[in-house]
Amino acid sequence: MLESAVGEEKLRVFVQVLRWGRVGGLLVVLLFAISCKHRATAEFISVNDKVIALTHVRVIDGTGSSAKDDQTIIIDSGRITSIGPTSDTPVPSSATSLDLTGSTAIPGLVGMHDHLFYTTDGGARDVLATRSFATLYLAAGVTTIRTTGALSLRSDQAMKKSIDAGEVAGPKIHLTSPYINHSANERLEPEQIAAKVNEWADQGVTSFKVYTNVNRAELGSVIDAAHKRGLKVTGHLCAVGFVEAAQLGIDNLEHGLAVDTEFFSGKKVDECPNRSDWLPELARVDVMSPAVQATIRELVNRRVALTSTLAIFESFARERFQLDPRGRDVLSEDAYNDCISELTSSKTDPRWWPIWGEVLKKEMQFEREFVKAGGLLMTGVDPTGWGGVVAGYGDQRGVELLGEAGFTPEEAIRIATLNGATFLGEENRIGTLAAGKQADIVIVRGNPSANIADIRKVELVFKDGVGYDPAKLIESIRGLVGEK
Repeated sequence: MLESAVGEEKLRVFVQVLRWGRVGGLLVVLLFAISCKHRATAEFISVNDKVIALTHVRVIDGTGSSAKDDQTIIIDSGRITSIGPTSDTPVPSSATSLDLTGSTAIPGLVGMHDHLFYTTDGGARDVLATRSFATLYLAAGVTTIRTTGALSLRSDQAMKKSIDAGEVAGPKIHLTSPYINHSANERLEPEQIAAKVNEWADQGVTSFKVYTNVNRAELGSVIDAAHKRGLKVTGHLCAVGFVEAAQLGIDNLEHGLAVDTEFFSGKKVDECPNRSDWLPELARVDVMSPAVQATIRELVNRRVALTSTLAIFESFARERFQLDPRGRDVLSEDAYNDCISELTSSKTDPRWWPIWGEVLKKEMQFEREFVKAGGLLMTGVDPTGWGGVVAGYGDQRGVELLGEAGFTPEEAIRIATLNGATFLGEENRIGTLAAGKQADIVIVRGNPSANIADIRKVELVFKDGVGYDPAKLIESIRGLVGEK
């Protein structure tokens, strides 16, 4: 997460989880049950036949290869059984056929920084958005997410269970731990860390999120405990630099260069500097310098993946940022008004806007260089900051910004699909469109290979061969995001 104003709540998450125990957990479950207004998934399904033929569709398969026109995809029992030119691909007589002339099929997006909570009130308040965000991710074509930091692990677990049971329409969820962090004057003991990692692992968590104040020794303890369970660690770091984290064995780093404090001249060992001190220096960093290039090589050599979160960075660069008009439909009235207020507030120091604009440019260049060097780049939305970025729509914007960063549309789609699947160990099941894969397919109007913004025009979302109507999904959560 990138916001500093709301950091205090997350600084205490780890300690709170240790203290709350079962009573707090039951309270969270009760509140979740009361607040969620589940609808049967059937009302959102528009295609649910055993055998389906998607004919005359353009295919961007997620491998990075060029788009192929006039293709047919055959789905049988939730899996792709064949895919090829329409003229050469027989359609079974039992199939329900959909003529998709003028539309494009891409793999379901794999969101690798996709929280189930939202930050509103100009960055001052975090709210659970478990149901509304799960629905919105699916409606936007995100069929798999990694939560990458839980505000409430119990509510995330409950949502995953409901989706897996078919009670709620949403993406496949890979659970990440609550934030592992502490205030600047606290420390976490190795035994305390190991016990909590094992407890969370026993509860179905598959990755662990380390946050800004964690030092090298603590990070090492998290990594050791997680790796003993065969699980992975990611981090939005600050006290620890990227090279230090890579040498400790971290698997993934969030956000990229824009949060790497190792290039701050005033950096002290195991301390997180104030962002207002180091961010202006970062805006002047030369990505092609020997120091930055050496960091890239270290990350690539140690197989550390990076998660791109360009949409949230763009929201801080106010000179170029525009609020997604679609957000008006899903945000509560208060949350929407908070966003407008934040954009027009005289309290926001405009001197930071160009600095964030330069940071965004540096991050784009850093990600290009990282991929050029052979690194695994993934993407996600991180719907935090001050409220200007929401689930699903922000994932789509992230893909568009990868195009602006210099990747071809096909490369950007690979980053948002296959690369995340590869990191999750799911590349044999999801991430590309190919025979034998699960039928996680997004149908969009137009041609994203010619205009990447067409990725917003979602017509139909297949998850495991079941086709969901995005308009109905969105209507079901109208005005719910950020409600108080």
